[in-house]
Amino acid sequence: MEKKRMDCPCLPPGWKKEEVIRKSGLSAGKTDVYYYSPKGKKFRSKPQLSRYLGNAVDLGCFDFRTGKMMPGKMQKNKQRLRNENLTINKGKPDLNTGLPIRQTASIFKQPVTKVVNHPNNKVKIDLQRATEQPRQLFWEKRLKGLRASDITEEVLRTMELPKGLGPDTSDETLLSAIASALHMSSSPITGQTTSAAEKNPAIWLNTSQPLCKAFIVTDQDIREQELKVIQARRCLEDALMVDRLARASESSRDSEDKAA
Repeated sequence: MEKKRMDCPCLPPGWKKEEVIRKSGLSAGKTDVYYYSPKGKKFRSKPQLSRYLGNAVDLGCFDFRTGKMMPGKMQKNKQRLRNENLTINKGKPDLNTGLPIRQTASIFKQPVTKVVNHPNNKVKIDLQRATEQPRQLFWEKRLKGLRASDITEEVLRTMELPKGLGPDTSDETLLSAIASALHMSSSPITGQTTSAAEKNPAIWLNTSQPLCKAFIVTDQDIREQELKVIQARRCLEDALMVDRLARASESSRDSEDKAA
């Protein structure tokens, strides 16, 4: 990646703007924008920047990508909101599915017979096309170059994963694909179960599963993960206990100082 860092005059002195140009992958040429505070803290979005600066700087018309104040953009947003409010106030179309009433000169309301089926009607519906949406082959390539990180922005350690199938399937891309499948799909995640996918994934690919060989999560794997969770909870409990004792000791020390 190519990085360019420069001063940002619209923010307080010491703030820097960084532009990162991607060199590879399907997103090659795309520019990511970040901002750095005078202390070196990194900000990836405008909401993060607004929460950090608070009322010190009005970022209402601040354009995060260009780093400039654009009052015209705020005016357009206000006009768009005004138009949306006018549309809402006009009311929605009548979606009542009840039978209409015949408008005649009679003082009694006479219902209209609604015909929905007729012998001469021929409706052709492909139920399979209506329920299944097309899927892009090898969409996992769009995840290339993305790395998962924790709250301190440290890159997470790469996991050991089953062998990938198809072009350009690295461990990082495969991990992102499995995480997306777990989040988006309600069916079990098993990978490509047919052995023919190893010969030609473009033909035998099951788009609802990650692009990797079939794998099975054993009871031993589940027990190992449970032990990791238990250990993490114990560490958290110990840390909370130490913090509670430190606070109690500090409060008792303050009381003794006040008494003295």
